[in-house]
Amino acid sequence: MNKTAEGNKLMKADTVNTAVIPATKLEDDSYDWWERHDQVLQIKSEINPEIVLIGDSITHFWGGLPVSTSQHGSGQAWESVFGGRRVLNLGFGWDRTQNVLWRLDHGQLEGLSPEWVVINIGTNNTSGTDNARASSAEEARDGVRAIVERVRTHAPSARIVLMAVFPREESPEDSRRKLIGRMNELYAALASELGLTFLDIGPSMLAEDGTLPREIAFDTCHLTEKGYQLWADALREVLNQDSK
Repeated sequence: MNKTAEGNKLMKADTVNTAVIPATKLEDDSYDWWERHDQVLQIKSEINPEIVLIGDSITHFWGGLPVSTSQHGSGQAWESVFGGRRVLNLGFGWDRTQNVLWRLDHGQLEGLSPEWVVINIGTNNTSGTDNARASSAEEARDGVRAIVERVRTHAPSARIVLMAVFPREESPEDSRRKLIGRMNELYAALASELGLTFLDIGPSMLAEDGTLPREIAFDTCHLTEKGYQLWADALREVLNQDSK
């Protein structure tokens, strides 16, 4: 292949929105991606979940079933919002929107009728690696739109909560923080368009100067128990709204 043809191939690859193309595991993490997928398929019908959480490592390492070998926090925040409820945790570490699409296309929601589906995905779409390029805000939004379409196909009666992507990096001037801000603007508009509940707890996670404290996100990405409690308190208000 000559240099011109090679360059054209690269340009074409950059114009394809990878965030909407279903993909299996792209990155290595502290767990077996395929094993967790198989566990979901084995236990989902037995759980018969009222609530399904869809996400990446932030959701994965919160708690619930399938049981994870890693857990961030003490579990009190999880119990404060999900105690006594049947919950299926479809959080998978390092997942991007494209990984969620593959999982939904391969049985993770099939046959289930949850009351609520909570979607918290997109933070890993801001990362570029040798295995996947970073997404633009618009591309990530389109990935979420495709996820919502899958959820409504498999669980048409479920009410959907779309989480704003949580702040990342310490400084409010960080380029990733700004990309996430744009993503959340588009997520909010998408939620309004599709009739979803949009929940943004980002402001409550930040200090007055806009920095992200490590007592909330210990590595300026993943949550501590205090960070999870902020999420739990806000989510409980939504999930309990019909009982008020």
